[in-house]
Amino acid sequence: MKKILMTLALCAVGALSAPAMAAGCEAVVESNDAMQFNVKSIDVPKSCKKFSVTLKHVGKMPKTAMGHNIVVSTAADMQAVITDGMAAGAGADYVKAGDARVLAHSKVIGGGETTKFDIDASKLKAGTDYAFFCSFPGHSALMKGSLKLGS
Repeated sequence: MKKILMTLALCAVGALSAPAMAAGCEAVVESNDAMQFNVKSIDVPKSCKKFSVTLKHVGKMPKTAMGHNIVVSTAADMQAVITDGMAAGAGADYVKAGDARVLAHSKVIGGGETTKFDIDASKLKAGTDYAFFCSFPGHSALMKGSLKLGS
């Protein structure tokens, strides 16, 4: 009987902590001076209303030389978003103003800096291929990954 009660107590504790784990509505992505993200994919739990992404630049170079951001769009729109972002320039964080293809983006940061932004998860659809990437000119060839709405 004691063993059953202990098992039930452990299950109850697990049930109490489950929502916190299920509410994992955030990710941390590191970037560096070698034009790399430390993650290749981000899974957004379906239970999230908003998903927060923290971008940390763990390198030392300034944003004018090795700046990084994260932009989220569909995989199909990625190249067009990058092209329009380059034309928008550094003052616009390499993101075209009002671009409806951009679901979310961070500002451009340099070595030692951190920034955070939110993705409205209601804009994500299950089964759609999304991408996250750095839109600083020339960086997206190496600095990209997939983002998907999970279950």
